[in-house]
Amino acid sequence: MVRGSTLNSHEPNLIKLTVLSICQSVKMLDLFSVPVYVVVFRETLETAIIVSVLLAFLKQTLDGSQRDANLYKALRAQVWLGTATGFALCLIGSGIIIGIFYILGTDAWADHEYYYEGVFSLVSAVIITIMGGALLRVGKMEEKWRVKLAKAIEAPVTAHGKRAWLVNFFEKYAMFVLPFITVLREGIEGIVFVAGVSFSAPASAVPLPVIMGLLSGGLVGYILYRGGSSAKLQVFLVASTCLLYLVAAGLFSRAIWLFEQQQWNKVVGGDAAELGDGPGSYDIDRSIWHVNCCNPQLNGGGGWAIFNAVLGWNNSATYGSVLAYNLYWIFVIGQFSAMTYKEDHGHWPLLKGKGKSEDEDEEGLVTPERAED
Repeated sequence: MVRGSTLNSHEPNLIKLTVLSICQSVKMLDLFSVPVYVVVFRETLETAIIVSVLLAFLKQTLDGSQRDANLYKALRAQVWLGTATGFALCLIGSGIIIGIFYILGTDAWADHEYYYEGVFSLVSAVIITIMGGALLRVGKMEEKWRVKLAKAIEAPVTAHGKRAWLVNFFEKYAMFVLPFITVLREGIEGIVFVAGVSFSAPASAVPLPVIMGLLSGGLVGYILYRGGSSAKLQVFLVASTCLLYLVAAGLFSRAIWLFEQQQWNKVVGGDAAELGDGPGSYDIDRSIWHVNCCNPQLNGGGGWAIFNAVLGWNNSATYGSVLAYNLYWIFVIGQFSAMTYKEDHGHWPLLKGKGKSEDEDEEGLVTPERAED
């Protein structure tokens, strides 16, 4: 009887504690939106990986002697300028998209969102693939690369023909283009998502997760940069190239998936991701497999959004996305097999060998002089 009365006397306290914990949880949700944090962290992480690898590469190869100081500063400035320019343009573009939504009541981004993201992902995958093969060759020809980079930076962007001009431009400003495209692609997606969440969540729940997401992604990038800068050059080149190719393979597969998903959105008459994970959220005719969980597109995606950003994970695989992922790796394997063959035999497979000047000795880097020839 005494024990029963004791338990009954504690019941009001338990109820109070439960109510207080619920109130604190609700108050926390008013200050911190988890989907916003996950999305901002995901977009920042992918950008941080690209920027940190580029900066660590420059520090490893060009920050050793006074002779390379000007070249190092110029290329490092390109990386930061590309990052800043991409961020500024994504703010402007996102502001225009959100402004159109408020003025006309039409979400200009959502109507063709997956097409935009798919194109940006495809361009990024191509640029990373080209740079990845070049990075691995730096260890064998570090001094020649310094000379080539210096010539590319100092030479004017002039060449005969549009193709040669374009090659020279990307060679001269390669360190600008990749972070620019990456920040522009990730930034617009992140800002539009945050703006969408702010329609249904308190405004107080947005600033803190945005700041924490930026800081978390930046911290991961800084750790990668410090680790890459202090590692042995060849170890860093191999590790960073593997990481970049994993990202590029995911981007290429995701680009194809985004194109297909945009077509499915037209069929269902809206964003299929809003239907959840079950039937209707994917096209069964194109599906290889599907799991009713782990959706990186739903409510920020949680940890699966990180896997989607870095590795291209998706809970709904299509014929196109799976084929694209496998064909990408087949292409990369063929690319490196051909490069190895050329190093051993002096010419590309299935082509007759030609005499080569010392200036063209296997570096695989086009220079303005060669483009003009």
